[in-house]
Amino acid sequence: MSYFLFFKTDITSTSFPEIFPDPFSTTPHEIAKIAAVELQDYLSLKSGLMHNFGLDGHAGGLGKMFGVLVVRSASNGLGYLAAFSGKLEDGTITSGFIPPVFDTLAETGFYRLGEREITLINQEILRLESEKEYRFQKQILYDLQERSALHVEFLKKQQAISKKLRAEKRLELQVSMAEDERSDLLRALEIQSIREHYQLKSIKKYYAMRIDKASHLCDTMEAPIKSLKLLRKQKSAELQHLLFKHYRFLNAAKEEKSLFDIFCNESTSIPPAGAGECTAPKLLQYAFAYDLKPIALAEFWWGRSPDSEIRKHRQFYPACNTKCRPILRHMLLGLLAAPIAPSQTIDNDHFFKILWEDAHILVISKVAGVLSVPGKSPQESVYSRLKALLTEASGPLLVHRLDMSTSGIMLIAKTKDAHKSLQAQFADRTIQKIYTALLSGEVAIEEGDISLPLRVDLEDRPRQMVCYQHGKFAVTRWKVLERTERFVKILFFPETGRTHQLRVHAAHPKGLNAPIMGDDLYGTTGERLYLHASAIVFRHPDTGEIMHFSDPAPF
Repeated sequence: MSYFLFFKTDITSTSFPEIFPDPFSTTPHEIAKIAAVELQDYLSLKSGLMHNFGLDGHAGGLGKMFGVLVVRSASNGLGYLAAFSGKLEDGTITSGFIPPVFDTLAETGFYRLGEREITLINQEILRLESEKEYRFQKQILYDLQERSALHVEFLKKQQAISKKLRAEKRLELQVSMAEDERSDLLRALEIQSIREHYQLKSIKKYYAMRIDKASHLCDTMEAPIKSLKLLRKQKSAELQHLLFKHYRFLNAAKEEKSLFDIFCNESTSIPPAGAGECTAPKLLQYAFAYDLKPIALAEFWWGRSPDSEIRKHRQFYPACNTKCRPILRHMLLGLLAAPIAPSQTIDNDHFFKILWEDAHILVISKVAGVLSVPGKSPQESVYSRLKALLTEASGPLLVHRLDMSTSGIMLIAKTKDAHKSLQAQFADRTIQKIYTALLSGEVAIEEGDISLPLRVDLEDRPRQMVCYQHGKFAVTRWKVLERTERFVKILFFPETGRTHQLRVHAAHPKGLNAPIMGDDLYGTTGERLYLHASAIVFRHPDTGEIMHFSDPAPF
């Protein structure tokens, strides 16, 4: 069993988990950490690996997620398996690491054959789209559409001016001439109006005929291109469908399911791209296939972080949600394993404290670990508590939200009018908010601003990622308050309110490159997320008075 790795470290005094730990925990078991450190030592020596991890300033490099699974073998005793996500060195098979669940890169396999077929279709599409006559006709159509739009717009502006002048002339005639004297002149103005109307109609008709003729010619030339694109779409769907059927996963009871079977009851129903290529499913699949008992799992990032995500070199991470959770839910059946850790529970009397209340609004300070709105699980939230408390309120109550892990000030509307007014202030960005945070890292300068567009990571919700193509505009101003050996205390002044904006802007290499302490998504886990909404300034929705509220951070 060449993939079975023995511990080099003395583990005689190390404890073992009684049950398999939750793979979605942010802190792996100590025995898994030891295995992970041994793998990191191996990676540090490079040991013949040609992959460019982007360390030591190597240009063009990119890190990779690695994983270890501590296992017990009936013949070899205790050891561990090592895996990487996706590809390494442009391949899926690398010495010392377990093979993929299904090798998409096998030269004679159906997937590579299907890829080659799709590549040939792409090449034919490119050839047809590059033909001189086709590009010439497309340019003619584009020019006609452009000229038509400009000509029609010009005539509309000219006719608008003429219409105004005719109105002024009619008014002048009514004042200066008798009715029987001005009839011919008024008739002339009416004829001018009709003439301009038909002139515009004629021009539109002229261009419509030419554009229709050019479009028909382009459609004729595009017919084989559209046919090939439809064929490409069908081939791609068939190939993906076949691939999902070949990705089959065992569980501890030796029951096997394909990706289609696993995801059929999920909200997406279609497995996401890359499902099954992460380290946790690969490791468990190999263990179950070869009768190895899983003991503990650890995953870590090695190398430079992607530009869009936040990954720290050598840092441990839980299994991803979107791709891995449904697969691991199946794979852990039959194995004595810890349930997924429940969300933090809070004493019923300590969801929030009230800072201000009148007939229109409520200003509260939420504690960390409490949901703003109900989630998928039947768990109480600020909203559910307020709904029970404010029985006479007519408004939707919540005007904005805070992350579950973030504490601090929230605005509550008790009437529909108050809600509408406060929402408008948020939309106009006239409400000022200040957050206090502790950062784990160095911040070289005293103040500045960060502009990084954000969108959800579709493969690992609720994580957010930087995306210049599809991300939403997000800007944060910041200022250092205090520096210590353990942390940097900072004020954030968000100018936009995107999900996880402050957490990503703090942790991202193009931001402050210093995660908020206790951030289990973008940094390292801790007793809490050290982020607190400490002040807010807004206009009272009824009186118009400028309101200032503050609640000092509890750290």
